[in-house]
Amino acid sequence: MNVKAFAAQSAITPLAPFTIDRRAAGPKDVAIEILYCGVCHSDLHTARGEWHGVQFPAVPGHEIVGRVIAIGAQVKKFKPDQIVGVGCMVDSCRTCAPCKEGLEQLCDGPVGFTGTYGGPIAGGPNTYGGYSTAITVDQDFVLAISHPEKDLAGAAPLLCAGITTWSPLRHWKAGTGKKVGIVGIGGLGHMGIKLAHALGARVVAFTTSADKVADAKKLGADEVVISKDPEAMKKHLNSFDLIVNTVAAPHDLDAFLVLLKHDGAQVLVGAPPTPHPAPSAFNLILKRRSLAGSLIGGIAETQEMLDFCAKHNITSDIEIIPMQDINKAYDRMLKSDVKYRFVVDMASLK
Repeated sequence: MNVKAFAAQSAITPLAPFTIDRRAAGPKDVAIEILYCGVCHSDLHTARGEWHGVQFPAVPGHEIVGRVIAIGAQVKKFKPDQIVGVGCMVDSCRTCAPCKEGLEQLCDGPVGFTGTYGGPIAGGPNTYGGYSTAITVDQDFVLAISHPEKDLAGAAPLLCAGITTWSPLRHWKAGTGKKVGIVGIGGLGHMGIKLAHALGARVVAFTTSADKVADAKKLGADEVVISKDPEAMKKHLNSFDLIVNTVAAPHDLDAFLVLLKHDGAQVLVGAPPTPHPAPSAFNLILKRRSLAGSLIGGIAETQEMLDFCAKHNITSDIEIIPMQDINKAYDRMLKSDVKYRFVVDMASLK
């Protein structure tokens, strides 16, 4: 079926109207009318060819909320008219050790997982994402959304920003009795604060911007530290169980490593275009600290996050835009001129 979309034809052309030929629902497929699609920094990097291996035309969008319009004969998990989501993946090898553990995002298959847009991460046929009016996805990569209708737009960014911060919080056991730091208060960081707070942790947000202090506290931070202030940072030496670092620009990781207690971990979820300065080995060795990374989450973990967010009335803070304003939104994202995530209302594309 032909569906309307927006695509970048090259790294130097703006996104513009495009038509996609979506497959009809096969035996195990779910066809979805897209209602809302969140706008992620990954979308911008892809559309502007800033990452290796970008395929054009590029139709970004992997924070998708929509309504089921058709299902295949073998689909048991979903039904027509159900509200569902699609995140960053639409397939994986399903046979490697990580996939069998429910960690499809870590797929060890020959081409890795298949992105909702851009195709398999190690190369393969292109896929087109959520900047479109419909998508067809294997039922095993579709997620149930139980948020009320009024919150569906705000639920869309949970499919990337939510799971990207939820996964390390769960893996490193954030919760009651734990002190958790969130570095950066943007699309990822604001979700990290909300989720860590809801899990029961003591949450300290780190920002370079004094004008974000009040916002961070409204989001659920118990304390906000201006990371450029050496004395404010010094007060937290050797005290954190976990720090989730969402900043996507190279910076001094040692400034946060020294804030960890023994056996604490700093987990990177922001992906800068160039490497961070190398941290000091002694800041790791002397306290048995860890410096780790985390990539989204598996399908089961993403469903767990969505159910938790629905139960606790958690959504992303968003600004809804029409599809026709996507290029302006990208320019504003580069200036951090959004609190904290753009979401496209796909009705605008019809």
